[in-house]
Amino acid sequence: MRALRFAAEAHGAQTVTGTTLPYLWHVTLVTMEVIAALRVEAEHEQELAVQCALLHDVIEDTDRTEDQLRVAFGPAVASGVAALSKDKALPKDDRLPDSLRRIRAQPSEIWMVKLADRIVNLQPPPAHWDARKIAAYRDEAILIHNRLKEASPFLAERLRQKIEAYGRG
Repeated sequence: MRALRFAAEAHGAQTVTGTTLPYLWHVTLVTMEVIAALRVEAEHEQELAVQCALLHDVIEDTDRTEDQLRVAFGPAVASGVAALSKDKALPKDDRLPDSLRRIRAQPSEIWMVKLADRIVNLQPPPAHWDARKIAAYRDEAILIHNRLKEASPFLAERLRQKIEAYGRG
């Protein structure tokens, strides 16, 4: 509950891009994907996975810091969320590979959050995206799948199915 409240306060009036839905909708969907995986893969540290799912975008998309997360939730959560956050100081093409490298240095629960995040994000692309941008986003999803699939067979299969459907749609 503390992580959900922290996320709600951090994201505030932010909305899901292209909608009027509160950003907490996205955070909740990612968390639901993680919880579904935890039900069949009980070997994971559930508290770490759920807290990082709820907080996964607070460093990247709000004014909250890794230090604030460390004080509120401890070093494992803070490090996990930091790894899930793209480094905006890097050139755009380097951000995902850098984040995946940092995620792979984390426990499997952090990998699960990234898999769940891309599952949720593989909705029909915005109407203004051209074929090249759609293909690039699908290629990023394939890279995420290939780099992180060992963390969760359940989420890996969900992502594989979403990638396949995204390619058809």
